[in-house]
Amino acid sequence: MNDRPHELEELGPIDYLVISFPGSRLTGEGLPLLIDLVDRAIIRILDLTFLHKDADGTVEAVQVADLDGDGRLDLAVFDGASSGLLGDTDLAEAGALLEPGDSAAVLLYENRWAAPLATALRRADARMVAGGRVPLQDIVDVLDTIESLDPSS
Repeated sequence: MNDRPHELEELGPIDYLVISFPGSRLTGEGLPLLIDLVDRAIIRILDLTFLHKDADGTVEAVQVADLDGDGRLDLAVFDGASSGLLGDTDLAEAGALLEPGDSAAVLLYENRWAAPLATALRRADARMVAGGRVPLQDIVDVLDTIESLDPSS
């Protein structure tokens, strides 16, 4: 019997990030925070791929082993994080966002924290009709506007 339909019913929302590293300066500073999100089951990494854009515009996947130069493999925890959901077209689109000489991490992840809600909504035959993110600068601008209109400030 195929368990996949049951597994899919219990998935949380899936998002992606393309994180650019100008000049290919990867310090690994955010890596412990990403690992913490995984360890606490807030997210599940489905795919993690690193790209580099050469000076001539060629984009290729790269192996990144030791981000912080301490001699340890920083990404061993993500070894095998390849669901096959990210395809060549997705990586090409991500690479097109880079400037020559830059690198990027392409991350596809499940929001496990939202899985129980998503599962309940699917059982209730609810449908997501819109979604998105509000850019931080938009929030700052609105808060600044509200503050400037508040006579008590």
